[in-house]
Amino acid sequence: MRLSGGGTLGYCLNVHPTQTFTEVRAALLGPVREIKRRLCPDRPFGVGLRLSAEAAAEAGVAAELAAIFGGEGFAAFTMNGFPYGRFHGAPVKEAVYEPDWTTAERVAYSLSLAETMAALVPSAGFATISTVPGGFAPRVTGREAAVADGLLQAVAGLVRLEQDTGRTVALALEPEPWCLLDSTADAVAFFRAHLFTEAAARRLGALAGLTADEAAAALPRHLGLCLDVCHMAVNFEEPAETLAVLAAAGIPIHKVQLSAALRIARADAAARERLAAFRDAVYLHQTVARAADGRVRRFVDLPQALESPGGEDEEWRVHFHVPLFAEPEPPLDSTSGALEGMLAIHRDRPVAPHLEVETYTWDVLPAEACGAGAMSVVDGIEREMRWVLERLS
Repeated sequence: MRLSGGGTLGYCLNVHPTQTFTEVRAALLGPVREIKRRLCPDRPFGVGLRLSAEAAAEAGVAAELAAIFGGEGFAAFTMNGFPYGRFHGAPVKEAVYEPDWTTAERVAYSLSLAETMAALVPSAGFATISTVPGGFAPRVTGREAAVADGLLQAVAGLVRLEQDTGRTVALALEPEPWCLLDSTADAVAFFRAHLFTEAAARRLGALAGLTADEAAAALPRHLGLCLDVCHMAVNFEEPAETLAVLAAAGIPIHKVQLSAALRIARADAAARERLAAFRDAVYLHQTVARAADGRVRRFVDLPQALESPGGEDEEWRVHFHVPLFAEPEPPLDSTSGALEGMLAIHRDRPVAPHLEVETYTWDVLPAEACGAGAMSVVDGIEREMRWVLERLS
């Protein structure tokens, strides 16, 4: 949906099974069609696409998507290019970051998604693809130069795509706890050291046939950040401070994912017992614990945090996307306040051209713990979208 204050709002298709194109088609012609009917039957409805590598490789994908989007009144504007493989119904955990940006597979996959998006957006249009922030930190730390070179190879492909089609596609790295770009500070340091440099401009120029000045201008047009508000909140980042830091560094925000994290104000025994219901075998739930004196402990997954001794007076933030409207019963809470802060800023001064609701955890959510009851996914997404629109109005 086009927002009156600027930008496009939609929701991410990764809430539905999308491993095969058959599943993508079923999602678009089933729940997405119904949500559009409820929210904006007479206006274009923004759909954040998600294609696995398997689905993207099927023949005729772009043409069929174009036909569906045209026939249904959907608007193509962004794609989630983070998960390469299966994302529902099987353990994902650390595998969601594979292949990372040191690999040819990640480059090729991202460019295939870009070609699809270029076929869907209007002439001279702009599309974004959110993607892995380098890779899983324990696997790629120390390989920053290789990550950067993979990104530069992808940007070179995006430059050629723009020259060939007139459509601009931008990659948006999505900082996430326990990734190479864990936080906003990590993202700024990485861009300054490896991307917004004379050496990177020369490398891109050689790859894309550009002068160094042309390459330096092309880099931020085709590469920036996707701010996931849940991830920011897990790291105890405040929206206004984060935006100021990125503006000072000159790093563009191409996309914002609207999401909220699970929170407890005090990690005592009762709160931990309630949190235990949120353990699951599918997704990674990175947890950050902060004591009153500012000391921080970081856990790669919720079970490790629950098993850790001490910390009864810590505040915990858990990377578990809860419904935006959720009002969990104490001692559980959410970080929806941080999301409301981001939306308030965007309402007054647009933060990014693309906003995407991304609560993908409905099938592992203990509904009774978050005030969602027995709500269907369609009802839940409709309520989330209305929640956002109310705060942007």
